[in-house]
Amino acid sequence: MSLEAESPLHSSSSSDDFVGFLNTELELAALDSANKDAEVNNDHTNVIEEPRNKRPKLDSEDTVEIEGPRIFSTVEESTGSSLKPKYEDICPPHPGFFKGLCMRCGKLEEDNGSALAFGYIHKDLKLATSEIDRLRGADLKSLLREKKLVLILDLDHTLLNSTVLTDVSAEEQYLLREAESLRNAPERSLLKLDGLHILTKLRPFVHNFLKEANTMFDMYIYTMAERSYALEIVKHLDPMGVYFNCKVISQSDSTQRYLKGLDVVLKEESHVVILDDTKIVWNKHSENLILMEKYHFFASSCRIFGLGIKSLSELRQDERESDGALANILGVLKRVHQKFFDPDLGTDLLSRDVRQVLKRLRQEILHGCVIVFSRVFYTTSPPEEEAIWKMAEQLGAICLKEVDASVTHIVSLDPGTQKSWWALKNNKFLVNPRWIEAANFMWRRQPEENFPVCISTDKT
Repeated sequence: MSLEAESPLHSSSSSDDFVGFLNTELELAALDSANKDAEVNNDHTNVIEEPRNKRPKLDSEDTVEIEGPRIFSTVEESTGSSLKPKYEDICPPHPGFFKGLCMRCGKLEEDNGSALAFGYIHKDLKLATSEIDRLRGADLKSLLREKKLVLILDLDHTLLNSTVLTDVSAEEQYLLREAESLRNAPERSLLKLDGLHILTKLRPFVHNFLKEANTMFDMYIYTMAERSYALEIVKHLDPMGVYFNCKVISQSDSTQRYLKGLDVVLKEESHVVILDDTKIVWNKHSENLILMEKYHFFASSCRIFGLGIKSLSELRQDERESDGALANILGVLKRVHQKFFDPDLGTDLLSRDVRQVLKRLRQEILHGCVIVFSRVFYTTSPPEEEAIWKMAEQLGAICLKEVDASVTHIVSLDPGTQKSWWALKNNKFLVNPRWIEAANFMWRRQPEENFPVCISTDKT
C-alpha cells in the first residue's frame, strides 16, 4: 500500500522528541475512543463533557498534566426531565500506565504484570502489548515516509573502547596527558571522564558515521553497561541531542539478564538493523545483526579477551578514518538502505523486510567459492555444525567435506596436510580461517594473499 495515502502522524525521527510522539498517539487514541462512545448515543441521550479527567502526560520534568476527555451519558427518564449522569469508560483495555494511572482514562489500576516497562523513555512508563503494537505501526508509517529504517547501536567495542583509570598501563600513561590537553576540544576522540573514573577512546570516524547514518536511520543506543555510563558517553557522541534523544537503552531496561531484545524497542523488527560486536546477546535477532569486529584500543581490553598482544594504544596506532571498521560498515548500511527503498520493487514498503535484504547481501560476499576445510575442526561434531562452516554458507559459499575439481579454496591451519598440498599442486587458494571471518566483518571478499597458512610442526 502507498504510505502517502495514510493520515500524517507526528514523526518520531531522531530529530524529534520521541516522548512527544507517544503523547500525540495517546491523545489520538483517547479522542478516537471518545468519538466512538459519542456516536452510539441516540436522540434521548445527551453527551456532556465534564471537567477534564486526569490523564498523565509524559514530559522530561517528571510532571503529570490534567488532560483527556471524560464522557457522561444522560438518559431522560419518563417520570421527569431530570438527567442522570452515567460515566462511560473509554477503557478497557488500558493502553499503558504512568505512575499507576491509565494513560488514557486516568484510572488508578493495580499492575498485574502484563504491561512492559519502558524506563529509558520515562522511569514510570509501562505499556500494554496492544499499545506497543499500535505505536510501532504508527511510527513505522512515519519513518517510511521519511525513507528511514531503524539502527540499534552498541557502545563498547563497537563505537568506542573504555578502561578504568587504574587499568591504564605504563605504556599508556601518555594518553592521560593527551586527554587533559584535549579536554575543551570539540568532537575530541579521547575522553577522561573523572566522575566515572574511566578513560574512553571513540572509534575513528564515529562522528561522521553518526552524522551520515542519521540521514538513513532512526538510531538507538543499546548497551549492557549501566545507565549512568551510557548517558555520560552519549553526551559526547550526541551533545546536541540530534541522534538519540531519549532512545538510550541500558542493562536495567532489558527484560532478560545478559541478553538484548527488541521487545523494549518501539519499532517493527522487520525494519531494524542491529550493529554490535557480540552475537550471543542477540540470540533471538541474529538475522537483524551486522557483527562488528571488536575495537581493542586499550591494553585492558586485550587482556580481558585473552589476546596476548599489545593494544593499539601501546603501539600508538589506531584504525584509519578512511577505511576503518565504521567507515566500511557505513558503506554496508548505505547499500542496505538503497536496496530496501529500491523504487523498482514497488510502493509497498510496509511488507518489506530488512532481514531479507541483509541475507541477500551476505550471500553475495563469497558467492562462487567452494570450500574444503583442513585441520580446522578439533571436535567430534559434524563439520557442518561448526560455526565457521555455517558462517561460510551464510556468506554464499558452498562447503564440501572432500576435494574435487569444483573446489576453489582450502581453508586450513596447517600447510602440511594432504588437502593443503593438493591446493598448492592444483593452483587453488590456500587460506587460514581468518579469511572467512574477515569477509564476514568487512562484508566483501578479502584478498587471499593476506591470509596465508602458517607452518606447523604437527603434520598428519
